[in-house]
Amino acid sequence: MSRTSTGIVRLTDRHPQVTGAEMVAALTPPPQFDGATFATYRADDAYPSQQEAKDLLEKFSGGGAVPARGGLFRRAKREPEMKPGVYLDGGFGVGKTHLLASIYHAMPARRKYFGSFIEYTALVGAIGYQKTVELFRGADLLCIDEFELDDPGDTMVMTRLIAELVPTGTKLAATSNTPPNALGEGRFAAQDFLREIHAMSAHFQTLRIDGTDYRQRAVDGHAIVLDSEEYEAALADAAGDTLVADDEFAALVAHLATVHPSRYIRLIEEIGAIGLRDVTTFDDQSAALRFVAFVDRAYDAQIPIRATGVALDRVFRDDMLAGGYRKKYLRAISRLVALTHSPVGA
Repeated sequence: MSRTSTGIVRLTDRHPQVTGAEMVAALTPPPQFDGATFATYRADDAYPSQQEAKDLLEKFSGGGAVPARGGLFRRAKREPEMKPGVYLDGGFGVGKTHLLASIYHAMPARRKYFGSFIEYTALVGAIGYQKTVELFRGADLLCIDEFELDDPGDTMVMTRLIAELVPTGTKLAATSNTPPNALGEGRFAAQDFLREIHAMSAHFQTLRIDGTDYRQRAVDGHAIVLDSEEYEAALADAAGDTLVADDEFAALVAHLATVHPSRYIRLIEEIGAIGLRDVTTFDDQSAALRFVAFVDRAYDAQIPIRATGVALDRVFRDDMLAGGYRKKYLRAISRLVALTHSPVGA
């Protein structure tokens, strides 16, 4: 993503539009994972499941074959056949997206796609379900990052899309903070479409990846809050080298409601730093979830954030953190803390 412009703009002045063709072209790993490989994934020795997942995923991607056992007159032990999909389940910050991008880069596939759950469902909304099926039919690999359940309709669309693609030979790889048979727990009446969820689960081998959030290992655990003078100075310094967004927090949150989450990546296109004035705590869960989606895209693009007001790791109320979207909020908090510590132009 080019960042050649300098100066200060407002995200609230931007109204991005994205065509179906542009959405398809964007189905590649985020810039920060352009060079992600299994070799660059650093498994934590304290959590053996990380190395185990890495080894299995290398095999899934076409490498790392287990050597045949047995001598000249002994039949080699046959390895159990893998399912067409792998599902990486674990907490945030344990490297699931890195491993997902490693699969994408390692698999010698002619047609492969990498996108977040919300990007795939937005594509269905833009070009229609049948055209989406036709587009992906025969694809070698579909990587789905952040497979999370916000809307039962979206989940049913994805489970049925997966069911149509698997028989055509498409391999699947997905990440989530929730195992596939637990999607929807604590959020709404998941029994209404439990059959579809179980059908999807049958296509995946679930790999549990344990560990601690690597972002929290790198910072002191709290989002940085600036006073007004520090904020003005930080944005002025950044604006000399890159394009900086400077918005009132409440105004940006309201603006996010007018932009489809699939377009948030275009909302921050060419932005090198994000400034948020007078941050406040969320009262509305829908607004909070839109902000989570915005944070995800800002983190994918590795855009530093500078802010005044309430610390960004305190914007979600305790009752939100105790609810069904707890893991989404905690992931966003982890990313917000990291982005407030990130230097501009790194």
